[in-house]
Amino acid sequence: MDNLNSFLEPGMLVVHPEKPEWGAGQVQSNIGGKITVNFREAGKVVIDGARVLLMPHNEQ
Repeated sequence: MDNLNSFLEPGMLVVHPEKPEWGAGQVQSNIGGKITVNFREAGKVVIDGARVLLMPHNEQ
């Protein structure tokens, strides 16, 4: 499966569609389909970009 998150770059804010309780997270890296995100409520998490489509978050 393709990396659904290839557009993500370090510094972007995202949310995990299946884990809204994690809050917004800041992308730390996106290398080889593995996205490292530092979430407010869950800490640093490595996401498999072929399995989860992270959603851009616009902070208000």
